[in-house]
Formats: sequence, C-alpha cells, structure tokens
Amino acid sequence: MNTPLDTEAGIPVRDSVTPLGETADGAGTRAGAGLPAPTWHRARVLVSTPYGRGYHFLRLEAPSIARTCQAGQFVMLTAARDGDDGPVLPRPMAVYGRDPRAGTIDILLGVVGDGTRRLASFRPGERMLVVGPLGQGFRLAPRTRRVLLLGRGIGTCSLTTVAQECAGTDVEIVAVASGRSADRVVGADVYRAAGVTRLHEVTDDTGASDVTRLRDMLTADLDQAPPQQIMTCGSERLARLCEELGRRWAADVQVSLEAHMACGLGYCHGCATGTRSGPEESPLICADGPVFRLSRPDADR
Repeated sequence: MNTPLDTEAGIPVRDSVTPLGETADGAGTRAGAGLPAPTWHRARVLVSTPYGRGYHFLRLEAPSIARTCQAGQFVMLTAARDGDDGPVLPRPMAVYGRDPRAGTIDILLGVVGDGTRRLASFRPGERMLVVGPLGQGFRLAPRTRRVLLLGRGIGTCSLTTVAQECAGTDVEIVAVASGRSADRVVGADVYRAAGVTRLHEVTDDTGASDVTRLRDMLTADLDQAPPQQIMTCGSERLARLCEELGRRWAADVQVSLEAHMACGLGYCHGCATGTRSGPEESPLICADGPVFRLSRPDADR
C-alpha cells in the first residue's frame, strides 16, 4: 500500500492478475467468507516511533478494526489534523499487525512524501482519522498446510497478518523478508512473535536477495514438501518468482498490489488495475483487491 512495486522490463504483474473469487477448490476462506463492514475511528495514537531506515511505526487504538480485520486488508489514514487545510486525501496503509483483545492495530509506513511525513509526525495521545478494514485480503484454503510468504521492503506489511492468522493452527508459515540492507528488512519481528521459525532475511548488500539464489534456496528447502499456497507483495521480481514456483509446485499464488488511492472504498474508481477486461472496467485494487490471484502473462488473453 505504501510504495510502488519494484519494477523491471516485461509485462507488469498487475496485467497478469484476476480477482480471487472462490478458492481453487471452491471453498471459502478460513479467515471467514464475508468481508467485515468498514468503520471509521478517531483513533488515539498509542505509539509513534521511527523504525529501521526510512520507516515509521504507529500503534492506533481502533477496536472494531482490530476485531474484524482479515489478513491482507488495509486502512485509510488521514494525515490532516483538525483545523489543517491538508493533505486532503487519506493514505492507504496495510495493517501490519493487530491485537483484537487490546483493540489496537499496527501500521508501518515508508516515509516518502508530505503525507507520510505528516502521519509520522503524530505523537502519542493525538487522534487520527482511520477508516477500515478495507479490501479483499488473502484467502487461505482449507486444504492448506504450508504457506510461503515472500515480501520485499514495506510490501511485507501486507503479509505479516497472514502469519498472525495462522499462529497456533496447523498451518506452517515459511517466510522470506527481503530488503536492500538489514535496516530495510521489514516483518521479522512480527513473524517471530507469530511463531514463524522458517524465516529467511535476505538483503541486496549480501547478495542473498538475488532471485536466482532465492529460487535455488527455496526449491532445495521445499521441493520435497512444497507449500499449497504462495503469497507475495512488494516486488515485481519476487512476484514473477512466485509465479514460477507456483507452476513448479502446483500452488495457488496470490499477490497484493499497491496503488495510490483517493477513497479506498471504490467510489472514485481511481485505482483500476489496468488488466485487460474487454468492455468492462478493470478490477479496482481497493474493492476487488488489493489481493489478486496471479496468472501466467499469456493466460486468458
């Protein structure tokens, strides 16, 4: 939600996606078939602190969102305080973590522009307007016993709630957290707190994040007992690797897309995926996503 995907030459990932619809075996999601109704909060800021390099962590008091949010959903945060003239538009942010008992949600944002700088300037005790939970999250099939999560940078924030949903269940999580350097790797703390033991932190400066090295490591580790589902966000290169691994293992592949949004509710129609859909409007990332099923670039054309 916070920053665009890393890009590379070739067909964009968003031109290769389809709405999730039903799971591959025709069943609903383990997290719940129905989507929760979004609510708005004047949420009290409980924690506001820098995180790593270029990131900022917020903990917000938003009980109804914490209680109903499903893995992979997001919220809209308003950066303007009462009496401010702007920024006018809210910012979409993935829910990094949630605690239904405490009534809190965690947000990790990349500080990249005026809006995110304003969000990072909120101090504990202040109130922030929050709307959510929003969008279609990740869908976990009943048959799934192992899930591979591959995230890069701030995109990993879309994946961490999957690990939280699976904590204490019979679903094993294998996670890859990728970044340019160790201080740009996101998610390891949430994964460990959720009981993830098969966690790979890989960085560009060590070469461990190279796609070929990742492919070799993952196939050597998982070929004998592959995941039934693969979920990703944050990088075109990782998404294409997930697509390749999905074909290798006959696994369902889901990708969370990131986009600038004006409303987050589907009213403005400003976040269409751009996928080819004949005379129909392209799926909206906020309402039909942000999570989509990743298909082959030449499929359904």
